[in-house]
Amino acid sequence: MKVLFVSSEAVPFAKTGGLADVAGALPKALSRLGVEVRVILPKYKGIEEKGLPITYPGHRISVPISHRMVEGEVAESRYNGVTVYLVEKDEYYYRDDLYSTQDGDFIDNAERFIFFSRAILEAIKATKFVPDVIHCNDWQTALVPVFLRTAYRQEPLLRRIASLLTIHNLGYQGVFWHLDWHLLNIGWEYFTPNFLEFYSKINFLKGGIVFSDIINTVSKKYSEEIQTPEFGSGLEGVLRTRREVLYGIVNGIDYDEWSPETDTYIPANYSAEHLAGKAVCKAALQKAFGLPVGHDRPVISSISRLADQKGFDLVSEGLERMLSSGVQYILLGTGERKYHELFSELAQKYPRSVSLKIAYDNALAHLIEAGSDMFLMPSRYEPCGLNQLYSLRYGTVPIVRAVGGLDDTIKDEPADPQSRTGFKFGDYTVDAMLGAVERALAVHRSPEDWKLLVGRCMRQNFSWEKSAEAYKALYEKAIKHHEFR
Repeated sequence: MKVLFVSSEAVPFAKTGGLADVAGALPKALSRLGVEVRVILPKYKGIEEKGLPITYPGHRISVPISHRMVEGEVAESRYNGVTVYLVEKDEYYYRDDLYSTQDGDFIDNAERFIFFSRAILEAIKATKFVPDVIHCNDWQTALVPVFLRTAYRQEPLLRRIASLLTIHNLGYQGVFWHLDWHLLNIGWEYFTPNFLEFYSKINFLKGGIVFSDIINTVSKKYSEEIQTPEFGSGLEGVLRTRREVLYGIVNGIDYDEWSPETDTYIPANYSAEHLAGKAVCKAALQKAFGLPVGHDRPVISSISRLADQKGFDLVSEGLERMLSSGVQYILLGTGERKYHELFSELAQKYPRSVSLKIAYDNALAHLIEAGSDMFLMPSRYEPCGLNQLYSLRYGTVPIVRAVGGLDDTIKDEPADPQSRTGFKFGDYTVDAMLGAVERALAVHRSPEDWKLLVGRCMRQNFSWEKSAEAYKALYEKAIKHHEFR
């Protein structure tokens, strides 16, 4: 089986969120199962400085954008034994950020990702790697199935390729004004409610949902939630029409990268059986963030995009009450300016209890996972989430809202505390969140009970191997479904 994994970001080439982690790890796991998988993403500014091998075999491409042809080139690299294609077009991708700045999205995002989606199909012709399935991810590549079924439907090389679309976050859909339609070079008959039209605008993700052979989300519960008005973001109706081909597969994590036994980013390695190193990591974390070092003070941390979706309105409103329990709070991430300012003010007000770094820093992320006692994820919605899985592995007990993948992956049954792997709350309120925090702190006050809980967390298995098997089965479904469409 041949699969082309298409993504707007992938570790270690470019990253803004969990999609990049998936795109870096899943292809490796698939290749271990015998799938011939290759990855393609844009060649962003900064990739060449990462020291990865990049070659130019002469794969020139030409893409129609409106009434002109836009030239580009496809470079090649390797990561984890997987061939990676990099679509080079500096006009679109040689920028400091991938999609936006703090002040908003790039105004030409529609054109940038129309070009990328068509470049993917042109790259197949240029490289002669013809997959059985193209695995698309989120709105940035959701036009690939649209183009396969419209502009490229008569192409002999491409017409038999099946498509799978993974929705990592339905809240981001790629919605643009209707005057960008000319950039697509497909007929106006597709600008209707049955296809890409969405309240008089163009919706890239909706197009992918309509035209893909198979659709999946990154947890079973999220695949059910998005068919409801509360979580459907306006697309619940079209998702319900395709529910027969809508699946949920929980993300895995790469234990080669995220494992306290072997992690090179942390000052002391440790395991579920030998936990002494975790205390060393905690002291190093407190020191790195300028907080008083003390084993007795519980450290609660978050690593996240700073946005409303992630529940930071709850955290900001409830933080002072949480601090009254004697905890320290550490925050790492970037996002909305209002949260940069708000948490900076709280850190200045409580310098011995609150510390943050407004950045994405991979080494610090590893230290936070290893050195924290608890990890807070109070999301409004969370398709899957990866940090609660990293936290389990590092014995950092998750405190999460019971939505999407957080609910699927964390166990918290009051009647069966011996199976607990974290603490969950349901209502999206400050009181509910703080109630879960207090339940966690109550167990933390009993060292023996806490040690048992930490060990149980660390023994959970969310490796990519199981998820990769499920994706391989979905590829087979996509191939069969494509034959009969």
